[in-house]
Amino acid sequence: MSFNFLIGANKTASVLKEFVRNASKKTGGSTKNTSCKVKPKRRGWKVQDGHFVEAGHMLATQRTTRFHPGLNVGFGRNGTLFAMEAGRVVVTCEKFDPNWEHTWVQRLYGGREQQTILKKYFNVIPEPQHQRFKLIDEV
Repeated sequence: MSFNFLIGANKTASVLKEFVRNASKKTGGSTKNTSCKVKPKRRGWKVQDGHFVEAGHMLATQRTTRFHPGLNVGFGRNGTLFAMEAGRVVVTCEKFDPNWEHTWVQRLYGGREQQTILKKYFNVIPEPQHQRFKLIDEV
């Protein structure tokens, strides 16, 4: 937007000046809200195969059931696998033989009747106890 003004002491001799008005604010988005990022959930394996765990230790976190509970492993409400006893972690890949009569099996594994379906299982094998004591007498 431009404005024309007549400037001068003498009304007969006037000088024409032009003033240009600029915007007082910049247009565009703000860059001050960069600290509100979503934190990642860090799902997946927490303990590798062969490691020793205590009871209650998390083995894996998941949204969908990628890993299945095996021996001495619990399954949480949110899909978390945890150790129920202290021992060594063993991850196995086992053959899954579903009942093809169920509707949910047909929905999930439809068209895979002739294929071998494998699933990963987390197992916790307890350490063998020591044999340092002998039974001397029974009561």
